[in-house]
Amino acid sequence: MLANFLIGLREGLEASLIVSILVAYLVRTDHRDRIRYVFYGVAAAVLLSLAFGAVLTFTSRSMSFEAQEAFGGILSIVAVGLVTWMIFWMRRAARGMKRELEGQLAAALDVGPLALVTLAFVSVAREGLETALFVWAAAQSTERTSTPLVGLLLGLAVAIVIGYALYRGAVRINLATFFTYTGALLVLVAAGVLAYGVHDLQEAGILPGLNDLAFDISETLPLTSTLGSLLKGFFNYNPAPTVLELVVWIGYLVPVMTAFLWPLVGRRTPTAPRRTESVR
Repeated sequence: MLANFLIGLREGLEASLIVSILVAYLVRTDHRDRIRYVFYGVAAAVLLSLAFGAVLTFTSRSMSFEAQEAFGGILSIVAVGLVTWMIFWMRRAARGMKRELEGQLAAALDVGPLALVTLAFVSVAREGLETALFVWAAAQSTERTSTPLVGLLLGLAVAIVIGYALYRGAVRINLATFFTYTGALLVLVAAGVLAYGVHDLQEAGILPGLNDLAFDISETLPLTSTLGSLLKGFFNYNPAPTVLELVVWIGYLVPVMTAFLWPLVGRRTPTAPRRTESVR
């Protein structure tokens, strides 16, 4: 639940910020009558994301065990690639996102309602499809329960509340700090998903080394313990990983986390003022 809550919170807040920026611009430019087209596009993007998640779920269930493991493993790797790209893209593009969206919206207003629907749809669908794929991949390591869905929905709900509060000016948060911390946590989550994806491919017989364990601490920190359950739910903790899983986990986590955090180390000074963001 915790990992999917984080995914829903971060991706949901990105989508909420996009919608807030579009709506705020239409209000400022006296185009309130066009706001409904933005929500048409948002609704279409949500439906597409739900349909994509359903296709992933029902497609995998109709496969043989080996095919399920191969399908899950490949899509887990794809999901990690997408979320990694998203984390770095958001860090780079966050400062200019408002200006870019408003420029696109101004052009869409000149074209007509269909362009507004398309702009909102494309902007939100990207976040929705990424969320559906990554949540599906992260949920593969859990038993078939509603817990991942509950975590996702809670994260989305909190994101929507925060996004609306930002739009209304009720709260002001340091978005750079928010995306930095959640980005670092998502790198940890993605490392676990990647390792689990590799394990799936080993189960399918595509990759070797299924029986070559790096270590086994099942008795010291079992999955049935409280801490083990939390680590499993958040980071896909495996008390008995294969050598290849461990190598892949370290090989992803160390360089990606370093690349993500390194540019931020030199920027922070003790006296630097903290910036807050607003969508208005």
